[in-house]
Amino acid sequence: MSYQALYRKYRPKNFDEVVGQKHIIKTLSNAIKNNRIAHAYLFCGPRGTGKTSTAKIFAKMLNCSSENHKPCEECENCKMFNTGSHPDIIEIDAASNNGVDEVRNLIDKVKYAPMEGRYKIYIIDEVHMMTSGAFNALLKTIEEPPAHVLFIFATTEPNKVLPTIISRCQRFDFGRVSEEEIIKRLSYVCEKENIKTDEMTLQMIAELSDGGMRDSLSILDQCVAYCIDEIHIDDVRQIYGIFSNYDLGELYLNISENKMEEALRQLQDANTKGMDLKRLTSDFITLLKESIILGYSRNTTLVSENHKQIINKYFLDNQVELRIQLLEELMNTYNKYVYASNVLDYLESAILKVSLQKHPTRYMNAELEIPNQKEGLKNPISDSKSEKKAVEYDSSELEDSEEEDVYETSDVSRETITGTKKDISSIILHDEFVIQLLVGANKALRIEDSKQFSLLKMYMNDLEYAKYANSLIEASLIASAETYILVTVPSDLDMKLINEIQMNEGYESFTKKLLGKEKKVFAIDQIKQKKVIKEFKDRMVLGTLPAPAIIEIRKNTASDMVNDENNPLSLFDNLIIVDD
Repeated sequence: MSYQALYRKYRPKNFDEVVGQKHIIKTLSNAIKNNRIAHAYLFCGPRGTGKTSTAKIFAKMLNCSSENHKPCEECENCKMFNTGSHPDIIEIDAASNNGVDEVRNLIDKVKYAPMEGRYKIYIIDEVHMMTSGAFNALLKTIEEPPAHVLFIFATTEPNKVLPTIISRCQRFDFGRVSEEEIIKRLSYVCEKENIKTDEMTLQMIAELSDGGMRDSLSILDQCVAYCIDEIHIDDVRQIYGIFSNYDLGELYLNISENKMEEALRQLQDANTKGMDLKRLTSDFITLLKESIILGYSRNTTLVSENHKQIINKYFLDNQVELRIQLLEELMNTYNKYVYASNVLDYLESAILKVSLQKHPTRYMNAELEIPNQKEGLKNPISDSKSEKKAVEYDSSELEDSEEEDVYETSDVSRETITGTKKDISSIILHDEFVIQLLVGANKALRIEDSKQFSLLKMYMNDLEYAKYANSLIEASLIASAETYILVTVPSDLDMKLINEIQMNEGYESFTKKLLGKEKKVFAIDQIKQKKVIKEFKDRMVLGTLPAPAIIEIRKNTASDMVNDENNPLSLFDNLIIVDD
C-alpha cells in the first residue's frame, strides 16, 4: 500500500477525536441525541480546523443504525461510509461544480429517497465558490427540502456566501485550534508513529501551523521526511528558516549592551541562511511583549514555561523602557514590510534607531559623505543675482514654536536636481540643502498645499496612487514652494522611503493629482527638523542664510538618468547616502 499522509491517516473518525471545537461537537451531539436535526448547516472557519471532518462524522452518525453508540463502526452504514461507498452521503466540491447546471442536476436527485440510510446528506465543500446563479437555483430547495434530505455546507469565506443562504442554515464558526491541543494531538501521533521528539519541537510546529490541525500534521510529515525518525527543534528551524528564541535572546542582549556590530551580524547571517525576517520580527515582538507581562507577574499563565526560561535568562534586566521602545519600533517597522524592497534594511534601521536613542553619546559624531562631496553647497546663481532676491522673514514667528512657520519666505526660484535610477536604501538630505529649501519656500503656498495635503486618505486605496499616499500618510507638510514641498515624518525609515521614491520614481504625477501642480517631495525626520530649525534661526539672526534652492521639474529622459557632474547642486551633492 502506498504511503498515506499523516493528516489523512489521523483524520478524526468520531467526535472524541476532533481537536478543539468543543462547543460545536456538544451542540451536534445533543441535536442527534434529542432528534433535533436541522435541514441545513453551515460550517465556516479557517483552513484545517475540522470543518469537513466534522461534517463527515455528523453525516455518519445520522445514518448509523445503532441506537445508543454512534457511530458504532460496526453497522452496514458505518462500514460503507468508511470505505467511501455509502450511496446516501454525497460529497461535492463546489470549486469544480459551481454552475447552475450542476445545481439543477443535484435538485433533480434530491427528490429520491435514501437507499440505505435514514437521510440523504449532501456535503458541499468550499461552498463560497458557487456562482450567484447556482446559489439562487439552490435557494428554494434549501428552504423547503424533502424530510429525508440534509445539506452541510463548509467554507473558509462565509462573507462570499449569499445572506439568503446563510439565513436558512444553522451556522457554526470553527475557531483556530489552541497550541496546547495541537501539541497534545501531535504527541499522540508521534507515539503511534514511533517518532522521537520533544515538547519544544512540537510547540514550534504548533506555532507554525497558525491554529490549523491539518497544517500541523503536514509540517510534522515534512519534518519526518527530513529527519526520518527523530526530530529536533533545530531541524524544524532549518526546514522553515526560523530564528530560535535563544538567538532572539542573544540579539536582545547585544542590543541592550550596545554591541551593534554583533547584533547586525546576527541579522545578516540569518538573512544569508534564508531565514524569514518577517517571522523573526514577529517572534521578537512576541518575546518582548511577554517579557513585559512577566515583569508584572512572575506566576502568569499567559507565558509558556519555555518562553519564561528564555525571558528570565535574557530579557528581565530591568531595562523595561528599552524593551517597550524596541517593541514599539519593531511593530511600526513590521507594518512597513508590505512595501519594503529590502526587509533586512528596515529591520537593521529600526534596531539602530533604538540603540542610537539609548546610547547617543557613544555614537560617532561624524557625518557620512560621498567621496569628493563638496564642503558646502554653492548656488549656481551668481552673487549679484542672488542679492537681487528679496527674502522676508517673520522673526515673531520664530519666537513662538520650532514647528511653526519659522522658515517661510516670499519668493521661489528653481534649481535643477537630477537623480539616478539606482537602488539606494538609505537616503538622507544634507542639512545645508534643507536650509536652502526652507529659504526658498513660501508661506502662502504652504497654507494652500496643506488644505490639499489633508486629503491624502482619499488615495490610500487608489490602484495608481496608493503607494505614494501610504508613504506620506504619517508626514506633516512644513514648507512649500512652486516646484517642491518639504515634509517631516516621525521615523527615519519613513524619511528614507520617501526620499528613495522621489529619487527613483518621483512624486510629480501624484502631487499633480493631489496639489494640482507637479512638485518634488523631500523628507526629513523630526530629529533633523529640530536641528535644522535651530541652525536656521541662528543664521537668520547673523544674516548668513544661503541663497534659496532652485528646484526644476524635468521630464524623465535618458540624460536625466545619470548624475550631472557639472551641476554643483545635483541631487547626489545634497544627499548623505548610507550604503548598507
